[in-house]
Amino acid sequence: MNFLKERLRLPLFMARRYLFSRKRVGAINVISGISVAGVTFGTAALLVTLSVFNGFRDLIGSLYTAFDPQIEVVPAQTKLTPMDDPALQSIKSMKEVEAASFCLEDNALILFQGRPTVIVLKGVDDQYDHVTGIRSILYGKGRYELHRATLNYGIPGIGLAATMGGIDYGTLQICAPRRGEKVNLTNPAESFNAEDLTSPGICFNVNQRKYDENYMITSLQFAQTLFEQPGCVTGLELRLRPGTDLDAVKKRMQQVAGTKFRVMDQLEQQQEVFNVMNIEKMMAYFFLTFILLVACFNIIGSVSMLIIDKRQDVMTLRHLGATEQMVFRIFLCEGRLITLLGAVLGIALGAVLCWLQMEFGLVKLGGSADSFIINAYPVSIHATDVLLVLVTVIVVGWSSVWYPVKYLSRKFL
Repeated sequence: MNFLKERLRLPLFMARRYLFSRKRVGAINVISGISVAGVTFGTAALLVTLSVFNGFRDLIGSLYTAFDPQIEVVPAQTKLTPMDDPALQSIKSMKEVEAASFCLEDNALILFQGRPTVIVLKGVDDQYDHVTGIRSILYGKGRYELHRATLNYGIPGIGLAATMGGIDYGTLQICAPRRGEKVNLTNPAESFNAEDLTSPGICFNVNQRKYDENYMITSLQFAQTLFEQPGCVTGLELRLRPGTDLDAVKKRMQQVAGTKFRVMDQLEQQQEVFNVMNIEKMMAYFFLTFILLVACFNIIGSVSMLIIDKRQDVMTLRHLGATEQMVFRIFLCEGRLITLLGAVLGIALGAVLCWLQMEFGLVKLGGSADSFIINAYPVSIHATDVLLVLVTVIVVGWSSVWYPVKYLSRKFL
């Protein structure tokens, strides 16, 4: 280790002097500055772009949180499962579970003022509001309730409510195909079950079209009756006690569930959405890394000019006993110092830009104030992305200068 330090001490010292000292040819200072600036801005662009993708990811995750449960257990091979399944009951009774709610979700048809609309009807039990944050996204003058005496209430998404003419839609008829029967084309009404739902005077707003324009929440008993699935559900939704290790509990639940059920956290419940965002983030990373590689060509030009400028210094070092390998390491360290300096400055610049965006929202999304959920681009800096950017810049920069320095030092020195 000490031997390695001794071998690098002189080349690093000389490279540092060459980087910060004034050159005989003023253009070399300018080119060196341009090289550092190119790496700096490339690094900052990479960090800011990744942070914006993180911001959108966190934003979408927060929107789903109020509607999606912390953990959902669903059948792995079938659509439905009995409520009294031993595995579900074992999971439900775990000490880490604070609240649990069974649900039955399927497509249905609503008939409102002669306009049939296909919706997703989600029947939930009375614990649903304890499992999710549904109450925090409710709007209207009514109150949250799923049933009362013989009445069953239907809480639509805000987009679906607009389709039906408003929150107070009164009473509507909702239909579903009868179990195991084909549609009778001569008299289609005979092939459907029809039940009435009443408006509670409220709707929910997740700010996601998937839910707001298609979903309606009602009581579990109503859904089981409409779909002719007594005692059956499509999933068990859970909320854990505060301070519980989510990953550890999820792993234990999966062991209890076996291969019959899938235990999913909030990320896995929206896997398709987050997979698309991950692919977009990866593509942006590769494109910006390529741009960064182009910026590193400035370093090659800077080191080339420096090699030509320092011929006399190299001859002096040779007379003092410097080997060809040592001379090569001096100019290689020069290129790597430029890369490292640009990387550090770029990360600092990117972090400052992200902070300014988070605090003041400098870059707006455009359009009117109510066109988007937020007015400015969301930003979230993750430590893993900072490390990824630093490693990427160092690897790209150091790799790009090795062969050119090797070739030029042999040719001119």
